[in-house]
Amino acid sequence: MKRKQLLVLILVVAVLAALVYLQVRTWRHFDWEKFAEGTEGVNYWKVLVGVLLIHVADFLRAIRWKIFLRPTRPDASWTSLVAPQFVGFAGLALLGRPGELIRPYLLSLRTGTSFSSQLAIWAVERVFDISAVTIILLLDIFLAPSIREIHHYQAFRDAGYALVGILALLILSVFAVSFFGSRVAAWLRRALSPISTSLADGVERRICAFSDGLNTLHSFVSFLEVLVISLGLWFIVALAYRQVTHAYPLETGLPYLDLPQVILLMGASVAGGVLQLPVVGGGSQLATIAVMDRVFEVGPELAVSAGIMFWLVTFMSVAPLGLVLARHEHVSLRKLTRESENIESAEERGSAQASSSPLKS
Repeated sequence: MKRKQLLVLILVVAVLAALVYLQVRTWRHFDWEKFAEGTEGVNYWKVLVGVLLIHVADFLRAIRWKIFLRPTRPDASWTSLVAPQFVGFAGLALLGRPGELIRPYLLSLRTGTSFSSQLAIWAVERVFDISAVTIILLLDIFLAPSIREIHHYQAFRDAGYALVGILALLILSVFAVSFFGSRVAAWLRRALSPISTSLADGVERRICAFSDGLNTLHSFVSFLEVLVISLGLWFIVALAYRQVTHAYPLETGLPYLDLPQVILLMGASVAGGVLQLPVVGGGSQLATIAVMDRVFEVGPELAVSAGIMFWLVTFMSVAPLGLVLARHEHVSLRKLTRESENIESAEERGSAQASSSPLKS
């Protein structure tokens, strides 16, 4: 690991520690001895299984990306798409939000496609991820008998009804953009132009790009394949969460949080990820800790310990393999970040000039 990457990692850990400290301050009594005892009793073999499950989920992302590439690159090998997935997630883990663009940028280089086309696929991928997590959460809330025994079940049930509405709105929006993408983009551009021309141009570009990304699903079979893989990989992520809770000693009570309960933790983590600090995030960790302490009442010490362990397993564990693959590919994460940001800026400037041009075809 290079010195700059190490410094970034130290910064991320420091910010996470600060977030945990702020959360701890909200509790009047925090037993650091109990926190240490709970952490020392962890079965790290089960944690390792959780890490392997996360790697399997990331591997499935390469297969899903191969399906997205069928219309434009039917000859692309899914094996060539594996390394960019891990390198990209390593960049996200070590560099924070600026590293998000590494994955689509590497995939554009690997497949010989434009960066904008891979950004479009990236946007569609996110929609499928959000939909998959929402579907799994809804099945968990309404069908899992053990969830009904939770003290705050009514609150989760109300949230489930809200999720039904959000999912329905998301599906309608996707269909609208899929069939009327250019019209929707033009309408929003006209509506937003009085507020901000740059904002209107940006929204129009992103909607058009998302519409193009949806065109990668050229058949209903492809749609079903992507949906099944999305549900499968997020179910595997839930199993990784379960491995973490089952890695703690029985006396902590965490092993009694089985799959239905950890799915709620996974949902809280995804929802908390929307509320991120600039560059390094932090919202998902705090959301998980809060649910463990206030809903499952495991105590602040164990909630913090497990929250940190979830973060290491589901987010940071990809970094070592990603760095090894980056070295094998002879690429630098920071250089890839700069290059992807420069290309994205150049493409946005080109799109803005094209949209403002008075020439007509």
